Amino acid sequence: MSTFSHAHPGGQGSEVANMTSFANIGGVADPKLGHEADNLGRGSVGGTGQELHDAAVAAGGERRRSHIYTDTKITFEDYHYWANRSREYERTIDVSNAGLAGSMKTILGRKQDEEPAALALSSHSGSDNEKSDAAHGESRYGVSESEWDNAQRAIRTATWGSIFYLITTDILGPYNVPWAISNMGYGPGFALYTVFGGMAAYSGWQLWQCFIGLDSTRYPLRNYGDLAFRVFGPSARMVVNILQSFQFFLNVSLIIVSNGQGLAQMALGKNGNGYICFVVAQVVFTVLGFLFGQIRTLQRLSWLSNLAIWLNVIVIIMTMIVVHEYPPNYAAAATNGIERGPVVTSAGLPPGKGLMDNINGLMNCVFAYGGATLFNELMAEMRRPMDFWKGFICAEIFIYCVYLIMGMVVYNAQGQFTYPVAFQGIPGVGGAYNWQTLGNAISFVSALIAALLYGNIGIKVVYASLFRDVFNFPALDTKKGKLIWVAFAPIYWALAFVVAAGIPQIANLTSFVGAACILQFSYTFPPILQVGYNCQKDAMLETEHFDPATGVAEREDSGVKRWIRGYMKKPFKNSFDMVYALGALATAGLGLWASIIGIHNNFKETAITPFSCVNPAG
Repeated sequence: MSTFSHAHPGGQGSEVANMTSFANIGGVADPKLGHEADNLGRGSVGGTGQELHDAAVAAGGERRRSHIYTDTKITFEDYHYWANRSREYERTIDVSNAGLAGSMKTILGRKQDEEPAALALSSHSGSDNEKSDAAHGESRYGVSESEWDNAQRAIRTATWGSIFYLITTDILGPYNVPWAISNMGYGPGFALYTVFGGMAAYSGWQLWQCFIGLDSTRYPLRNYGDLAFRVFGPSARMVVNILQSFQFFLNVSLIIVSNGQGLAQMALGKNGNGYICFVVAQVVFTVLGFLFGQIRTLQRLSWLSNLAIWLNVIVIIMTMIVVHEYPPNYAAAATNGIERGPVVTSAGLPPGKGLMDNINGLMNCVFAYGGATLFNELMAEMRRPMDFWKGFICAEIFIYCVYLIMGMVVYNAQGQFTYPVAFQGIPGVGGAYNWQTLGNAISFVSALIAALLYGNIGIKVVYASLFRDVFNFPALDTKKGKLIWVAFAPIYWALAFVVAAGIPQIANLTSFVGAACILQFSYTFPPILQVGYNCQKDAMLETEHFDPATGVAEREDSGVKRWIRGYMKKPFKNSFDMVYALGALATAGLGLWASIIGIHNNFKETAITPFSCVNPAG
């Protein structure tokens, strides 16, 4: 007989059950779905689902008394068993009139039909399995385990069609694609956008595989941090949350730079006689940011985020047409050290461009496929997470086509003079000024919306992970918490302004964010998580036993030996994924080197200086 080791769930979670921990943070929860981002830093997750969960915890015995998002004693077998059971049920859900029909309802601003969810509740609550769960016990509030499961299903309403729309709105932003191609040429640019688009699709598939294998109505997954926690433990979640916090913060800085440039361009006027100091323009945007940033709930911003995508579409179409009617913005190109001359394009690597320039172009390519940061949040809102791949693949193909079309069209017109923000590469004199101003004005509004979303979530992430967890600050939904929020918003935006004004180089700063943050979430972490998931899943043996009633898993071995045995079940696939992850890390290292050297060289060789009145966009 083999000697079995026992893995027990449980542990006392009463001390952390009512406070936000690292499990409560870790990604952008799309404001058009759910309430998750609004609950970061609060005393509880909030909403009916959490109230039912708290009651179910009291009802469910020892194994339900700990907080499900922080309990390190819940085993992989426990997560996987209930995930399989949830997937089995989801196959019975009627998804007719969903798909792209659902996305059209979202685009038109209509609410999704809630009928399928209601049917799911009524049909599933009567199943034999759920009846047995209900007998497990009820709390003094009259809430059983089955009611907790049903409550979780009720708040998951997104279809794969709406996921297509949401991924498109959150990733689509091709304004830096022409500049990236100008640093790589037609051929390498096309090849790299294609290769990285394919790898982004593969990484998204990996995240989807891990999600559907670990998410359930019993133990719902909510974000990237939750997934890292279930595969590798609390330390992995901490790394993910810190990196995401850093990414949100730098995204706000990038938006301050680009819109400071836009505001300074608009101030010049049609005749070029107007003027506003570039730093002052950045201050104006920052002040607007932390004034509107006093809005604590993202639900009030949801309709604005729907508007932003249509504003972007207008600017994309306008830019591709106008760049062929007017010459490039030579003044903006001059700030980057490019002298006036004929437009030159290149099929291969452009002459005069070194490795650093090629890598910075590549990092802007990476930035373009940065949506994996929130894929887990989107799957967490789906009625059938199994269908995520449909919306994901459609969105990736659409985004890939838009990127390449706009990139090639603008690069063909402007060549080496292409500017990192494409519509700001339209000259600001004569009739072209009107089109440049239209792009800047529309972008100003849509970027302010994006900055509010990033700033709102970024503040909540920092507050929850540092001040709530480490220093025991009050929850944001208390009176003291609300007062702290009033002070935090200006501080957060002020720090973002310091970075923006100190490094007013949008191309190099974008490359830095792509290398340091986005590349990890899109290309490094997914294969690592997939290997960790495979090792634990494939290490499970038919001779081992898991008891779903108690959560106890009986294992024949443990530790390194078990991980190696699981790894060797798929040695080639796991080895490929590890090489893939290491390659992504190496690429990140090159990107950091290129962006940092690029920042240094631009300060040294061009007129761009920190906290300068000179507009880098001319």
